[in-house]
Amino acid sequence: MEVLTHAGLIRFLVFFVIDLKSRRVKIAGMAPEPDGRWMKQIARNLTDAGDGFLNDTRYLIHDRDPLFTEELRQVLRSGGVKTVKLPAQSPDLNAYAERFVRSIRAECLSRVIPLGERHLRWAVGEYVKHYHLERNHQGLGNDLIEPVSEPKRGRVACRQRLGDLLRYYYRRAA
Repeated sequence: MEVLTHAGLIRFLVFFVIDLKSRRVKIAGMAPEPDGRWMKQIARNLTDAGDGFLNDTRYLIHDRDPLFTEELRQVLRSGGVKTVKLPAQSPDLNAYAERFVRSIRAECLSRVIPLGERHLRWAVGEYVKHYHLERNHQGLGNDLIEPVSEPKRGRVACRQRLGDLLRYYYRRAA
């Protein structure tokens, strides 16, 4: 994602992990110039015994990006996660991740010009909240990832995120 900063446009890498079963997404990190050390730290965070997103996960499917170094794979293995590298030019094998990228670009990032890293983090964070709490998913039977019990009757109201860019309609309690 390109971000407008004092130094001009800077491209940031947004690294995310998606749980295929639940479709939950974790933004693992964002950096303008990621390197092997940064990725190794991300792997440590994801496999943290206390609150790592990859706890109870057996496999991590990833693309052929050179950032997936042997050191990173070793950290993941030590956390009990086996890495599976996708074959070259095979976007269909990572369809859920590709769909998330398409969704966040179309619904959020193509409509926002982030003014600095903090603004990018906020916009992506708001979209992920919307994605989990307010956006229906066809692959989950048109349900929400994190459903909230709502009343069956009551006035319809609208929640807004990102300055009215994202909307969600729900029923208010009577």
